[in-house]
Amino acid sequence: MKLLVFGATGQTGQFLVRQALHQDHVVTAVVRTPSKLAIQHDNLKVVEGNIFSPESLAKHFNEQDAVLSCLGFPISVFSQITGYTESMKAIVASMRLAKVNRIIAMTSWYTQTESSEKASSMVRWMLIPMIRTILNNMYEMENYLNKECEDLDWTTVRPPGLQNAPETDKEILTHDGYFVPDQDGIPITNSVTRGDVARFMLSQLNVDSWVKKSVAMVTK
Repeated sequence: MKLLVFGATGQTGQFLVRQALHQDHVVTAVVRTPSKLAIQHDNLKVVEGNIFSPESLAKHFNEQDAVLSCLGFPISVFSQITGYTESMKAIVASMRLAKVNRIIAMTSWYTQTESSEKASSMVRWMLIPMIRTILNNMYEMENYLNKECEDLDWTTVRPPGLQNAPETDKEILTHDGYFVPDQDGIPITNSVTRGDVARFMLSQLNVDSWVKKSVAMVTK
């Protein structure tokens, strides 16, 4: 497939690009600073683009089969985060112009405020407050796709905390919710490798189980 990747210079994005190339996909990585992506491959094209500008992005969408986004934005304590929604609106506008219908984007567990009530005390009282502004904007992005993008085949992938490690051969567990619960309804773990998130995102290119849905994932 021809894949357009956003967030390719990020830690998860680099795992995704490497795996996609290993699977013989043709990858176009849209980045702000091309020199930051050290990966070199015959099937990789690195282009510069403004993720908030459809005019800057539109030309890169022609003849692409799918879009994958691992975009992330830094924590902001003093201002509202809007990067997830604003970049997604620009991406969606470009997709519609180029008639690209498939997008898979990474968000997180606990994007909905009340969903962390059964998490551990450390997660609930320390981690979540630190990243709540990020989670809130991810939630807004998920709702935007759900309510305003019925014409697109979108999937949002919700992982827990991210370990900077490659993919494993562990079984992937999924759940139609804001986290993956155990038999007692408690979050089954707190983390997953970035490589396994990339592995799951790429696996969704060939199935429709989670099209027009958000899916929480983790490994067993």
